[in-house]
Amino acid sequence: MSAAFEQEISAGLRAVRLASEICRGVQAQITPETLEKNEGGPVTIADFASQAVVCRVLSESFPDDPIIGEEDSAALREPDQATFLARIVEEIGRAGIGCDGETACTWIDRAGQTDYCDRFWTLDPIDGTKGFLRGGQYAVALALIVKGEIQAALLACPNLPDSSAPGETPGCVFTAVRGQGAHVHRIDADRAEPAAVAVSDTVDTSAARFCESVESSHSSHGHSAQVAELLGITADPVRLDSQAKYSVVARGEAEIYLRLPTRADYQERIWDHAAGVRGGEEAGGRVTDVTGKPLDFSLGQTLQQNRGVVVTNHHVHERVLGALREVGVE
Repeated sequence: MSAAFEQEISAGLRAVRLASEICRGVQAQITPETLEKNEGGPVTIADFASQAVVCRVLSESFPDDPIIGEEDSAALREPDQATFLARIVEEIGRAGIGCDGETACTWIDRAGQTDYCDRFWTLDPIDGTKGFLRGGQYAVALALIVKGEIQAALLACPNLPDSSAPGETPGCVFTAVRGQGAHVHRIDADRAEPAAVAVSDTVDTSAARFCESVESSHSSHGHSAQVAELLGITADPVRLDSQAKYSVVARGEAEIYLRLPTRADYQERIWDHAAGVRGGEEAGGRVTDVTGKPLDFSLGQTLQQNRGVVVTNHHVHERVLGALREVGVE
């Protein structure tokens, strides 16, 4: 691991592991009644608590680093939200971090950077909220961007099984440093050394496997099916929520992940992709938009110069782009 980013990865691991502990605890409290009533309270509590602890750890280690994140505490500071804020403080406390409501809000607001700068972190405290609510896959996604390049990334997937440790309790953290490769760690800090991660060597597109979002609103599943037909792919797609899909491709369990535009004006958010992109590329994969352009992380909160996202094991990338053109996705 490059000494230049050893401290960043170390701090990031502490941060996403603490956040994962909180998220696991909140997810365990979700009941069928919660889902039936379509109550978003649990995921919102976990979202804010996760962001608070990640920002706290980063602030201790890198007090001058801005953070671009998804949440702010404005609503939490309203008097009628006192009970809700108290629940967030309670969940932070369960992770062994004592604070009051004002301190929690201050930590949350550390992720208030909105514009591009030469060095900043980007954070999604819970990526995959629908998966979180249904007891499925979600991720805590954290990445360091320096001069427009993703230099270090961490993707914690609390419910994703570790393929290198069958039978073990699920939970992985994928880390990557630019030019240094990708690795998977057990989510429990005291377990096993990290293992290198690599994409599959599949070249024949008919043998390739798709990885898709569970929610069709997140990507055009119809176009994906057309691409699969053109490429001769017959295997059922692997469907799961969150940036965990990047990790499934990175460790060779699928070859293609498409996030295709569902409307003309949609812009992807950087925190939805930065951690996954660095991990996927360091594992030997390739990531572009649907036109083949690299993703541009130098424009603030969104990938405004890109359209959609295409992730592959590198070997089949050009054929996937060709198939997308053929079905009219450009």
